[in-house]
Amino acid sequence: MHRLLVETSLLERDAPELPADAARHLKVVRPQRGERVELFDGRGRWRAYEWTGALRAVGEAEFLPRPPTGITLVACVTKGSRWDWTIEKATELGVARIVPVISARTIVRIPKGERAAKRERWLRVAEDAARQSDAKWLPEIYAAVDFADSLPVVRETTCFVGALTDPPSPPLLSAICAANIAPGRPPAVYVGPEGDFAPDELAALLECATPTSFGPTILRAETAAIFAVGVVTAALSSRQMPL
Repeated sequence: MHRLLVETSLLERDAPELPADAARHLKVVRPQRGERVELFDGRGRWRAYEWTGALRAVGEAEFLPRPPTGITLVACVTKGSRWDWTIEKATELGVARIVPVISARTIVRIPKGERAAKRERWLRVAEDAARQSDAKWLPEIYAAVDFADSLPVVRETTCFVGALTDPPSPPLLSAICAANIAPGRPPAVYVGPEGDFAPDELAALLECATPTSFGPTILRAETAAIFAVGVVTAALSSRQMPL
């Protein structure tokens, strides 16, 4: 089924006229007469339509509430297409929030004046991923923040950070299974940069997050992010908690 992202108000119409972006996308995919097309708003609402040369509703709009324990990914920005890939895969896995971080050792430096424009681009990456993966919700994506400004997000969540500590940190899965994750403190994972956290950054994180191991091998930052989200998702599913 073809899926198009639209404003919520459009789902109230039985024969909607698509905005320019959605109309161009529909023209590219060339639906056949009688094919189903789903319009969704990225905020949990969607509605099925039939293509007859125009869109005609075949049912009422439906709604899926956002789970109270949605996962937050806090991650240092990686180079080039690797960050786009992280956003794409995190969206497919259903994360609720993505917080891009510029830490002391992050290779990518984004001037503050360019961060809003970068966020708009990242939103488009997430929209494409949601359209293709049948996601009903788009993640909330922050403009890039400096490391210190990421700590309030950590403090309001049950956060697990991949970190080398002495004694060694427990595996991520074990830490999640042992944690008491309440709706008011949803789960989060924090992934550092290619050059690892600076000592003062790690010390600040360990005051408000649980250190964990992401396995016996050294993972690329983008691999670590998706590994961590996948483990948390699987752990919550096994505990029958809403994702």
